[in-house]
Amino acid sequence: MTQKLTTEQRRKFRVRNKIRKLTQKTGKPRLSVHRTNTAIYAQVIDDAKGVTLASASTLDADVKKAVKGNGGNTEAAKVVGKLVAERATKAGVKKVIFDRGQFLFHGRVKALAEGAREGKLEF
Repeated sequence: MTQKLTTEQRRKFRVRNKIRKLTQKTGKPRLSVHRTNTAIYAQVIDDAKGVTLASASTLDADVKKAVKGNGGNTEAAKVVGKLVAERATKAGVKKVIFDRGQFLFHGRVKALAEGAREGKLEF
């Protein structure tokens, strides 16, 4: 018996499949974002090799020092974006494809993207 997917799951699969097709064509890694109420996570993933090249989250000690309060705000997301961009450039990645997953592009997801762009990551 098949299980009915939720709206979020359908959106996630739809977006992720389009992104994976793009990564196969261009060979660029993807910047994947996941957000919860209290934290935001970002990873630069090379799907061809199946490895994570760089990652950052609001749970990192560097971010906790730079941000007041918990990691569930746009200020923290911007810091995470800059940090993941810095770590990705150390790994030799300059261009990525932004994968917002099931999350709409506003608020903390948009702030993370702006922080990554400020950190010289192109997408």
